[in-house]
Amino acid sequence: METTHYRACHICEAICGLEIKTNALGDIVAIKGDKNDPFSQGYICPKGTALQDIHQDPDRLRGPVKKVNGAWQSISWQQALDEVADKLVAIAEQHGNNAIGSYTGNPAVHSYGLLTHGQNFLSLFRSRNRFSATSVDQLPQQLTSLLMFGHQLLVPIPDIDRTQLMIIIGGNPMASNGSMMTVPNFRGRIKALQKRGGQLVVIDPRKSETAQIADQHLFVRPGSDAAMLLAMINIVLNKGWQNSQPLDAHLKNTAELAKLVAPFTPQAVAAITGIDEPTLREVTQKFAQEPKAVIYGRMGVSVQEFGTVCQWAIYLLNILTGKLDQPGGAMFTLPAWDNAAPGTRAGGFARWHSRVRQLPEFNGELPSCTMAEEITTPGDGQIKAMVTLAGNPVLSNAHGKALDAALDSLEFMVSIDYYINETTRHADIILPPSSPLERNHYDIAFNSFAVRNVARFNPAIFAKPEGAQHDWQISEALAEKIAQRLGREYQAKPTPEQMLDYSLQHGPYGAKNNHPQALSLASLQEHPNNLDLGALQSCLPERLSSEDKKIDCAPQVVIADLARVEQHLLGDKHLQSQQNNKQLKLISRRHVRSNNSWMHNYQRLVKGKDRSDLLIHPEDANARNLSSGDQVILKSRTGSIQVPVTVSEEIMPGVISLPHGYGHQRDGVSLTVAQTVAGQSINDITDNQLIDAVSGNTALNSVWVSVEKIA
Repeated sequence: METTHYRACHICEAICGLEIKTNALGDIVAIKGDKNDPFSQGYICPKGTALQDIHQDPDRLRGPVKKVNGAWQSISWQQALDEVADKLVAIAEQHGNNAIGSYTGNPAVHSYGLLTHGQNFLSLFRSRNRFSATSVDQLPQQLTSLLMFGHQLLVPIPDIDRTQLMIIIGGNPMASNGSMMTVPNFRGRIKALQKRGGQLVVIDPRKSETAQIADQHLFVRPGSDAAMLLAMINIVLNKGWQNSQPLDAHLKNTAELAKLVAPFTPQAVAAITGIDEPTLREVTQKFAQEPKAVIYGRMGVSVQEFGTVCQWAIYLLNILTGKLDQPGGAMFTLPAWDNAAPGTRAGGFARWHSRVRQLPEFNGELPSCTMAEEITTPGDGQIKAMVTLAGNPVLSNAHGKALDAALDSLEFMVSIDYYINETTRHADIILPPSSPLERNHYDIAFNSFAVRNVARFNPAIFAKPEGAQHDWQISEALAEKIAQRLGREYQAKPTPEQMLDYSLQHGPYGAKNNHPQALSLASLQEHPNNLDLGALQSCLPERLSSEDKKIDCAPQVVIADLARVEQHLLGDKHLQSQQNNKQLKLISRRHVRSNNSWMHNYQRLVKGKDRSDLLIHPEDANARNLSSGDQVILKSRTGSIQVPVTVSEEIMPGVISLPHGYGHQRDGVSLTVAQTVAGQSINDITDNQLIDAVSGNTALNSVWVSVEKIA
């Protein structure tokens, strides 16, 4: 006897529909793509089948554990919650609320209970020392949306199903399945684009998996994207190719744009970018004159020293050429649970700054690059206790070794996590939530970035085991206990399902908004294979959250950074110095079988050839007498690691590439499979002092390193 369940995959941003079969014993017998899902249409990547491995993983914690004399012991939920509440309150009372630090990892956005309730107990302390994976990822993009459109989540999404020209800069959707662009079956959608006569252009220092299916690939030197993008704006304005007429009445601060980008001519940027003047002019003209075109930039342009300028320039190119809010261009979603509606929490910026480096706050969080020094630097506001929620910052943040040492110096640490990993091994208590398949699921985050408006609710496949706790229940229980110790009355939040039902009914498709769909949780459950709510629609200016309903084309904080861009890129003597020292630029990469730092403990995903190798171009390999399989030492300001080499022409000269998320060789890690493919952490040699000056986002890409052969 088998039962068929339909569910969205929660591992990456594509939210592909799955068909999961279980037997009478409660075992998973098959996982495949759901052909009846109107969004993913049966597509599935290797990670989808790994849901079975996550659920059954013997390394996954099933109950609370406490470190006693260096060894982990199982304890009851009552003891665990009481001890955590006691310790956090005691530290806050002794050292102040800012002594409680927290870090929320990427997997949190894949659990809607953690999104709705995860901060409940932390908010009682009102600490300013909050951090998350946002500031090692998409912070420049969300900040740009806040500055230009008035809301951090009003992010333009490529209308890939109707475009005729898509330009991708520093993104690899073939491996990521989309990022800040929820797009299942990217390959299939590009095939459809090419079949209707359209083109894909990829600009990247590596001929990535996405570049390999593109109609045109251009190598660009890491960290020079801002100069290239500003030169493209220069070309558009000087050639008179701007066509922002649909939005003209809703744009402001456009008069000075030509003057601001004047130094960035295609001739001036050619040497620094590696893209010659005729080629850049040709690509720009092709984009400007194609009515249905879009430019999309992701990690490669975000996690560098000029990330915010890059994202601003991308938004501006789409605006100036009439691509924003137009079919086939860059459009905005209208999700059923609408987090970006005018009047919702838009986010804030620079309302306070970090204690040590004075880095700006964004949306109530400080940049993660300052976390280690906020722990180790004495003084008022020093972090004494740390809470991590579904995060592994030792591997995902720059200068991981410094953070590793800092966590070891804390008075107390607690982690809400499944695993004893490179970060949680420092915890005093770990509180593991239920398995993802043991709880309900709704995608709050990634429906907001989907290339079509969709919605689905997935009931749990398995009953929660006796004694287990959902992540939101852990947070609620801690909130109640902490409030009691602080002498406050705590009002419990509604359940995630109650909040979802309310949001659906009051959302754009709900009865409370007089929409004929009359969407509610009950009606959504009538569509187990996903509910298609239609293609993206033009929605400006109504959807803008700016007070004047205008788009700020020249936010002051971004414009002020252009002088730094000009100085560092157009007149960069440092670049020449580093080249003379024979250093190379380091960039990261990802693989479709991996996902950040937490998908290496499943044999079906890690089997096959080693994927933790360093890519180097033949010219750079010959200059160092290197062959594939040789071992090298990579050295930067922050440290050194030893890695194997693969010589490949898929990387451009002067650049090397190492995947992120590895480094599982540390003592105390309980990840049996991952430790067999441990690799080295690229973030042991990235630099937490290297940041985007506007946002404080860490510049994980374009790091100068030396490469030395090991005899």
